[in-house]
Amino acid sequence: MAVRTVGDGTTTVVREKPFSETFIGEWLTTTDHKKIGLMYMVTAFFFFLVGGMEALLIRAQLALPNGQVLDPETFNQMFTMHGTTMIFLFVMPMMSGFGNYVVPLMIGARDMAFPRMNAFGYWVLLFGGVFIELSFLFHSAPNGGWFMYAPLSLTKDACGVHAYKCTPGMNADFWILGTTMLGISSITGSLNFVVTMLKMRAPGMSINRMPLFCWMILVMSFLLLFALPSLTAASALLLLDRHFGTHFYGFAYGGDPVLWQHLFWSFGHPEVYILILPAFGMVSEILPVFSRKPIFGYTFIAWSGVAIGFLSFTVWAHHMFAVGLPPIAQAFFASSTSLIALPTAVKIFNWLATIFKGNLRFRAPMLFALGFVGMFLIGGLNGAALAVVPFDYQVTDSYFVVSHIHYVLFGGSVLAIFGGIFYWFPKMTGRMMNEKLAQLQFWVLMIGLNLAFFPMHLLGLLGMPRRVYTYPANMGWNELNLLSTIGAFLVGVGVMIFLINLVHSLKKGEKAPSDPWDAFTLEWDTTSPPKKYNFLTIPIVRSRRPFYDKKNPEIADWKSVIH
Repeated sequence: MAVRTVGDGTTTVVREKPFSETFIGEWLTTTDHKKIGLMYMVTAFFFFLVGGMEALLIRAQLALPNGQVLDPETFNQMFTMHGTTMIFLFVMPMMSGFGNYVVPLMIGARDMAFPRMNAFGYWVLLFGGVFIELSFLFHSAPNGGWFMYAPLSLTKDACGVHAYKCTPGMNADFWILGTTMLGISSITGSLNFVVTMLKMRAPGMSINRMPLFCWMILVMSFLLLFALPSLTAASALLLLDRHFGTHFYGFAYGGDPVLWQHLFWSFGHPEVYILILPAFGMVSEILPVFSRKPIFGYTFIAWSGVAIGFLSFTVWAHHMFAVGLPPIAQAFFASSTSLIALPTAVKIFNWLATIFKGNLRFRAPMLFALGFVGMFLIGGLNGAALAVVPFDYQVTDSYFVVSHIHYVLFGGSVLAIFGGIFYWFPKMTGRMMNEKLAQLQFWVLMIGLNLAFFPMHLLGLLGMPRRVYTYPANMGWNELNLLSTIGAFLVGVGVMIFLINLVHSLKKGEKAPSDPWDAFTLEWDTTSPPKKYNFLTIPIVRSRRPFYDKKNPEIADWKSVIH
């Protein structure tokens, strides 16, 4: 309360808003899953822009032979921070943001199971990300690759006779502490998702009626819970080696650098599916709506996601074929890597069957979902090639591998993320995005990403190693590198078109109805944007397409109702 004196001497009592009710205070103290989801997405997109600028600096350096844009140390920092930023600070938190916003709405819940822990997870992510990026101010940005291989990440004392390979300073320490904070955020978020989906579904929503996006978020959460401890343990041992005189990874003192690779990739390969499974879920929601058909093979898609989750823990050493594994280990990991392609192929065939003879509407979400299917297929096929040990020997640590990971994560996750943004933007903001700008962005991105990443296949086959900051002019790599750089800058143009569309749509976009796409799932059965309580009354679910069947009772999917 505050007392104010008016000119005639009278006083009035004015109630001042508490900080938590002010605009800034409301966002800083919120536990509403929708606001936390938006904060995740805005923060992740900011880091996407940071990681993109790092990528453009890398490509500017490699555009021409004997480049002089970056010195070797800065180049090492840039490619390390680019990978770290895009994986840990963009794709993972962006998927968490979509999950936070959409999952409770999809399952008919009021909020996440643990709202305060949900907010805690976001703030830990923000501080962890800022901590890592601030390393540039101390001239100590991580410089050992996003995988931080030992002995590159050890101090000179820990390396012993291999000290010339090591990096002094705080570079690796920033990475270790920062990724540990990000891991804490991911663990809290994963626990929240698991409990929310297992315990807070609307009446009638059995596990086999959950939307496929929820299925993929659930599998992703279990993967994080079981994979992150490996990275945490590896980082703890690395910190002990660097500062406390232990020698887990120092070969000169009886340690084993390959131990780091085993521990890291035990996390790192499930991590690939942590990044791509939510994208599978987004595409599985978008394609049926814009094909005007139920998803083909719901059960196969859902349980193939579970199969991918199990198999992802059996393939880590295919990143390590060239380190001298025994033949029996190489045979096992080559076989398991080939096997994991099967549940992934199931999804692709089901998506194609969904759109086959559908009443297709080529709006922006549909275009990005279709682009995802095509680009991810390329990434999957060249990944299957890397499962062949003799071929992997030839292209390991070359630009072929760089091409593979970018087709999977940019052609896959990033295209799906844009598709999800265009799909759920009306629900989140109450406004439609500009369709013409969205379609222009799609084609610019498609041209740019293929121009950027397809030449890398050829560069790898021609022997260009990754992580080199320059190259001589007589290697036959000049034109391909220039094309790749032009493509990278085209991708940057595509992102700028998105930003223009975003700002324009937030200010002047057409007002969105509650259900602009004639969609199937429960998040569309409420206002746009939803009220704080989500639903006036908790819905009762009788099918896998509850909202569509509610709108069309005469043609309800009775087979789905029975199940």
